[in-house]
Amino acid sequence: MKVLAGVRAAIIDLDGTMLDTVPDFHVAINAMRAELGLAPISQQLIANMVGKGSENLIRSVLALDYDAAGVEQHFEAALASYQRHYLAINGNHSALYPDVIAGLEALKAQGLRLACVTNKPISFATPLLHQKGLHGYFDVVYGGDSLARKKPDPLPLLTACEHFGLAPSAVVAIGDSSNDAQAARAAGCPVLTVPYGYNHGQAIHETDSDGIVDTLLEAARQIRLHN
Repeated sequence: MKVLAGVRAAIIDLDGTMLDTVPDFHVAINAMRAELGLAPISQQLIANMVGKGSENLIRSVLALDYDAAGVEQHFEAALASYQRHYLAINGNHSALYPDVIAGLEALKAQGLRLACVTNKPISFATPLLHQKGLHGYFDVVYGGDSLARKKPDPLPLLTACEHFGLAPSAVVAIGDSSNDAQAARAAGCPVLTVPYGYNHGQAIHETDSDGIVDTLLEAARQIRLHN
């Protein structure tokens, strides 16, 4: 992976990359659906919808039961209900993926600066990072509503590069989905993907990245090998 030569920082995704948060989504979404008089849905169905921000998630969930006009009619109430339920249980059902802490420790030990860039609202992301002992590893955290546009737009990644004072070619993005890869390609960052996340129900091997790494610790090893 020659593209990793000269890497000095990493931008890491949250949901599906560091934390398995689908169980949290499952509880909050089904609580919201119950308020609307709708039947519960499965974790797997929700996993295929996660990753493009809360608004997209709630519209996708509502589209299971309503036509386009019905989705818009119920959207505001559904989003408010979902946000209320999610904040009440945020992190309670989530779990770290293997070697996340070891990977972050290794990246920091190699002198890399770290950013967390997620499409999760910042009001959800910040307490979740604190609860799981991850917040202290990151110089900066951007949520899906921190900037004018979210991934797959390159703006959040370019903003992180500017924060570090580094060219995008010196900042690797690490994520679990095509959102992360597309944003990295558009920003000019090298990108590594993990195979265990959500990726909108698609195989990660179909995503255009510079390599698939089994864990964040393996990502750290690959970066060290090339620097």
